[in-house]
Amino acid sequence: MDNPRMHECTICGDERLPGHVWFLVAESHWEDKLKVLEWQDVLARRPGIYAACSAGHVEELVVHWMTAGSLDYPFATVGHKAGRRMRGAGSFLPTIEEPDTRGARQIGELAVDRESVRRALRDDPGCLRVILDELVHALERETTGTTARLESADAMCYGFPREI
Repeated sequence: MDNPRMHECTICGDERLPGHVWFLVAESHWEDKLKVLEWQDVLARRPGIYAACSAGHVEELVVHWMTAGSLDYPFATVGHKAGRRMRGAGSFLPTIEEPDTRGARQIGELAVDRESVRRALRDDPGCLRVILDELVHALERETTGTTARLESADAMCYGFPREI
């Protein structure tokens, strides 16, 4: 009998139980985008895909990604950080492989201009709250069974592009 691998939340390490609504998060290093995806067991096993047990833990990953530029969460209790790999023993630059998100239903996507984020964090970090609130609101609607797609926040904050 197969014993399916248990999935753990990247933030708290809790194990996913059948029937619970969880989310997946993946980043595109080349486009500076972050995707929030509907849970799929098969997708959750892929390299570079991060599991989150709640809207709050997705938010925590997003905040880390916006401030650090990476989903490699330093306080993660789970060692599922296989998104980046180096090729060749003599290679000086890492080759970054994008996570495979084919077949996933995308709940939301964030695209940021890193310079605008740095400026916002320096001048008025509270202006990013609008983006985070909209994301959490969309994820909470997903949790309650109402289909919601986060396509854009209507906040223009320190020159952020509209597709944030």
